Amino acid sequence: MKKLYISTFAAALLMATGCKTDFENSTEDVVVTAGDADFSRYVALGNSLTSGYRDGALYTDGQNESYPSMIAKQMMMAGGGEFKQPLMADNNGGLLLTTPAGNVQIADTKRMIAGFNAGQPNIVFANDNKATTVVNTVLTGPFNNMGVPGAKVVHLLAPGYGNIQGVAAKTANPYFVRFASSPNTSVIQDFLTQKPTFFSLWIGNNDALLYALAGADDTVETLTPAANFQQYYGSLMAQIKNSGAKGVIANIPNVTSIPSLTTVPYNPLTAVLLGKGDVNVGNATIDQLNASLYGPLNQILTALGAGDRIKPLSKTASNPLLIFDENLANLGDKIAAAALASGNPQTMALAPYLGATFGRARQAKSTDLIPLTSSAAIGTAATLPPGVPAALNARGVAYPFEDRYVLTSTEAAAIDAAINSYNTVIKAAADAGGYAFVDANAKMVELNSASGIQWDGVRYTAKFVTGGAFSLDGVHLTGRGYGIIANEFIKAINAKYKSTLPLVSPNSYSGITFP
Repeated sequence: MKKLYISTFAAALLMATGCKTDFENSTEDVVVTAGDADFSRYVALGNSLTSGYRDGALYTDGQNESYPSMIAKQMMMAGGGEFKQPLMADNNGGLLLTTPAGNVQIADTKRMIAGFNAGQPNIVFANDNKATTVVNTVLTGPFNNMGVPGAKVVHLLAPGYGNIQGVAAKTANPYFVRFASSPNTSVIQDFLTQKPTFFSLWIGNNDALLYALAGADDTVETLTPAANFQQYYGSLMAQIKNSGAKGVIANIPNVTSIPSLTTVPYNPLTAVLLGKGDVNVGNATIDQLNASLYGPLNQILTALGAGDRIKPLSKTASNPLLIFDENLANLGDKIAAAALASGNPQTMALAPYLGATFGRARQAKSTDLIPLTSSAAIGTAATLPPGVPAALNARGVAYPFEDRYVLTSTEAAAIDAAINSYNTVIKAAADAGGYAFVDANAKMVELNSASGIQWDGVRYTAKFVTGGAFSLDGVHLTGRGYGIIANEFIKAINAKYKSTLPLVSPNSYSGITFP
């Protein structure tokens, strides 16, 4: 089983810094009222962030600490009604799809737990990732939390998004299948059927996030074009407006600043890592790589005026990963020709491989982002042409990390530009509809600052594990992180509708889970 190793565990490391708090949380003398709003039938629309997804999975404890459920509890003090969620059957995460051949577990829905292996900190999976939640079992609704993990804006509009017949073909979402009112309904239709009096909407993250996590590889995921996003979001808001409900809308954080994309360094290759803990072995590996690959490539690229792409490895410093960059000019033919003309038998033998593989290769820079999930792939085998020495068969070390493993600075800039355009659309929709607005992007910037944010002496930041706000997948929040977001929604609601909903205490919710 692949394990993602982490440097430390943070639940005990959340730093107390006096009694300062970034929230005005004294509500002792405040009478709780709904103001101009009606909270009797609150329905939340969104994706995994709305559902309470965290630690790489959707599970019951996480759902019970979703930010909409936190908000709903505060609304109950001001006339709010029952808040029903489509709860999973366990705390392991994962879904089972019943087929004629038996139950098949749907992949990539593993709940992560912080643990230790041979004395080393690492991430394992809950109960060996044994799921008990069956997709085919449709729950009795309606449900107030309509957060659908994996949903983009267009998916909320799509009829049949909850049709079990489309799960295998990925035209339907297994999470929505569990609580859709019918196979042919859409998320927005089920929302409207409930006749909500108040709504929250936080959607659009996946229109950029999934693409970013896939290293901006268009063969794996796509980035929603700005014009399409505006069309889909406009259509969604037009239908919400017809419901007559008041509500609150949140924008999208720049996904390139989340821990999943900022934790793994661009330069993790050291003698210790390459030697798997043995410095001598690592130094010998570096000598071999420099002699057979990095040295000859640097000489060839230098002669071609591109010597800065790949430089020899250092035994004393941390070295960058070797990556593929589709935005580079392809020097493959020139590299192959130079290798054949080198006179070095080893280099000449590798000429076809060098030309085909390193035409757009370079060493990573500090502005490149390595997804958290890519850490497990460092040094793993890639499919190489026949005759290539096995010593060169190591992703990110002797074989350039493929596009899906790396988000280059150019790709990251394009994604952030798309998100900025999305957020312009979202803010305009909130203003046009007269809804409350949450600047989730600004909150993410605050979490990324050195000081972070504080609640009753506990400091939260966007650091992986140690920051306390993000769960073990580096994308979704902990219960405490969702508490921070719930307060942003509550503050926006109170400001817009003159309500006096009390804030929640993030410190009272769960953080990183240990076995």
